[in-house]
Amino acid sequence: MPETSGTSRAVAMLIALGALLYTARVLELLLATGLDPVRAYASELSAADRPFGRLFRSTDLAAGLLVLAGSATALPTLPRRPWCVADRAALAAFGPATAVDSRLPLSCAPTGDPECAARETAGLVPATHTAHAYSSTLAMAGAPAGPAALTVAARRYHRWPELGRGGPVLLAVQLAATVWTLTAVAAFEAGRGVWWLGAGQRLQVLTATGWLAVLALSVARGSAGPPGRGTGGKDRPDAVARAVMRH
Repeated sequence: MPETSGTSRAVAMLIALGALLYTARVLELLLATGLDPVRAYASELSAADRPFGRLFRSTDLAAGLLVLAGSATALPTLPRRPWCVADRAALAAFGPATAVDSRLPLSCAPTGDPECAARETAGLVPATHTAHAYSSTLAMAGAPAGPAALTVAARRYHRWPELGRGGPVLLAVQLAATVWTLTAVAAFEAGRGVWWLGAGQRLQVLTATGWLAVLALSVARGSAGPPGRGTGGKDRPDAVARAVMRH
């Protein structure tokens, strides 16, 4: 079933607003958070003992709920094609995981507070630290999965040309940032330094925001290429027939 223009606009608006709120972390450049953006986990901005923790928790909650609403609105209108469904499934995982993340804040900032780091290593922090790690992992897993599915869908089905062009770049940067972050986390937990952990994680966030923004733009434009084009650029009769039947 093709997306109606009204539904497309609603989906685009929800995702765009979610992307805008997800960028609220850039406010740390203007606010006295007491954290080093190059070293600190992005999640530490929302820690219970941080001066602006409530602000960042609220924006993450709103961003996650808006993205979830956008994916839920889009799902019934999507073509039943595997890569389209995979993309919205990744989006649906990213949204609620981000919202849950905001409800499971860290109690303190381990990279900025040696005492907090020691308590975390000794297992003397609240259970929310462990729960937060799981929800953050799920959210960040949805971030590269979304661009991957989108890129394949855009190129294979000749829809959303903006995603077809920008998807490979977003995916490459997202994967590089994810590897960087995971390596830095492992080094930090092993007591081998921070390895610019904060910079890697913030690059993840920036790329995820770019993915949401490009997706919102593509949905708003309702971009779709020739329905019967395959990877070789030739019309496939079965694809043409299905396109005619759908319309």
